[in-house]
Formats: sequence, structure tokens, C-alpha cells
Amino acid sequence: MSDTTTHLLLPYILAAQAQKHATHNEALRILDGLVQLAVKDRDLTVPPGSPADGERYIVASGASGDWAGWDLNIALSTDGAWLRLPPRAGWRAWVEDEGVLLVFDGSDWIGTTPGELQNLSLLGLGTTADASNPFAAKLNAALWTARTVAEGGSGDLFYTMNKETAGDDLGLTLQTGFVTKALVGLFGSDHFRLAVSPDGSSFFDGLIVDNATGIVDQPRLPRFKAYTNYDNYVGVGTWTKIGINNTDYNDQGAFDAGANHFVAPADGTYLFGATLLFKVNSSTNARMRGRLVLNGSIELRGSFGEISGAHVSEATALWLQTMAVLQQGDTVELQGYFRAQDGFFAADHSSFWGAKIG
Repeated sequence: MSDTTTHLLLPYILAAQAQKHATHNEALRILDGLVQLAVKDRDLTVPPGSPADGERYIVASGASGDWAGWDLNIALSTDGAWLRLPPRAGWRAWVEDEGVLLVFDGSDWIGTTPGELQNLSLLGLGTTADASNPFAAKLNAALWTARTVAEGGSGDLFYTMNKETAGDDLGLTLQTGFVTKALVGLFGSDHFRLAVSPDGSSFFDGLIVDNATGIVDQPRLPRFKAYTNYDNYVGVGTWTKIGINNTDYNDQGAFDAGANHFVAPADGTYLFGATLLFKVNSSTNARMRGRLVLNGSIELRGSFGEISGAHVSEATALWLQTMAVLQQGDTVELQGYFRAQDGFFAADHSSFWGAKIG
């Protein structure tokens, strides 16, 4: 029969043994040292000076002095001496100076929770991760906050995402019912892009920022520049729509060249401008006016202008500019007017332009 227990090596009280209390107390001392095991440190190779009674340490590899040959054992300070407690597989110890829980695997002390979270292939939080989404979380709120200076941090917080090459994609996918509605990031280049989609398959770039220059482009911004390709005759005393029937550019098809007017594709604030170039009919004394008109009948405030006095054919021009808040479907057209004498608004140089600005 063994003189000690199998796992903790506690001494048995033998039959007819004298001084039984000494054996019993020795067993209690070992139990007190091992139960609810918490060690001060695991990095020391020599005993600390003046340890308090009951302090425990995991002896680091390469130990010397009173701990020589005790590598990875538990050293218990008791009654002014060191007691060696060899660990068994499955023993657990809390390391006070690190705040970590270790377990002895039979040959070494290894981390429990920290080790388990290293190099995972899948991690699901509230849901099941899979090959397409190795990390998956199902929750209603998440918080990232900086570690403060008082806590030993810098007070800063950076969330870093990285892709391998410029031609790869890197970004955030925003979905409704698992249908992608927006993308934010670097897609196919290092330009920053914001793209939206009605169905998860067709995407429209709302914003692109050139990473080399910082220049911002809004590819889907409604904007146009249009002109008339013929001389528009206008009689005396009648406001007449100018036949703006061609475009230099017409983003989103907002200008209707067939109807000679702009159609607001969305609610918002728009900036408009126009040029009316005079061309003589019978007299240079024509008094030239121009204006921009909302929905065929309402003069846009700030868009009216007139040039009086003698004009020079195809050299005298009137410039108009104003801003307007429009509803989707509103139209804006350019109108001209002559008083005193009739005339023409000249081809190519009588133009109309606009863009959504807010």
C-alpha cells in the first residue's frame, strides 16, 4: 500500500504511527497550497527574497538555487522553507500578476481561454460560422472603445482592414434581408467608393474619391449642358421657349432635348445658368430679355435679365443664373423675349446648363 494519495501525494496516517498529528498537518499544508491554486508569478528562476508564508509560484525553466530541478513545479513557501509540489495533468492555476488561467497538460503550463482563441478557423457569436463567413455574429449592438491612458492604453482606436493588391476588393457590404443595398470601400482599385444598388446586382457609384489627388467625383450627379443648334426667331412682346435641343453632356438623362427642358430626377436644390446670344433680324435696337421658367409658367426668382441699347449681332449676350428647390418631375426651361424690335437667339452659343447641388 502506498504511503501517499494518488493525485495530490498527501501522506497517509499509518497504523500504529506515532505523532499522527504531524502527518495530518502535513496533508493539510499540501491541501492548503493546492486547492483553489493561485500563484504570484510564473517567470522566476530563483526564489524571491522574504516571501510571505503561503505564497506560491510556478517555477520557470532553468531554475537554480533552492528551486534547482523544480522547473514547472509549484513552489510553496511554508514555515520559512520551500515545498515542492509536482503538477499533474489537468491542474489549473491562476497567475495573479498576469490575470490569466493556466492548465498543466502533462508537460507544460498552457493558457486556457487565450490559447483557445488563437488561430481559430471558425468563430460564431450567437450564430453559426461557415466557410463563407468564418467569423459570424448575430447581435443587436456592438461597441469598440479605445483603451484609455489611465488603463495603460493610448486613448486612440484604429480599426484596420487590409487587402493584398490594388485590384482586389476591400469594403463593407450593407444589406436588407441579405440583399446588398450599399458598398463602401476600395473596390477594384485604391479609389474610395460609395455604391448603391436596388437589387444587389446592379450598382451605381454615388461617390468616388481619387486616393492620389483627393479629388471627389459624383458620377451619378444630375447635371447637363445643352444648347440650340439653330437660330431661334422671337417676335416682339412674347415670351418664347428657346429650342435647346442638343447637349454637350447630360448625366442621368435629366435634360429632355425633345421637349427643350430640364426634368428634375429627384427632390433637391439645383443651380442653373443660361446664355442668350443676340442675332440681328432687322434692327440692332431690339431690347433682349431672358428668364428661366418652372413648369412652363412660373418665373424662377433671380433668373430674369434684360440688355437695352444698341446691340452687336452675334456679340451681345445676356447671362442668367439662379438656384431653385425642385421636386422630382419639375421642369425648368429657358425663355427669351424681345421688345421694340424682333430678333434671333443665335445657334450654338445660346445655351442652358444646370446641376443638382444638394
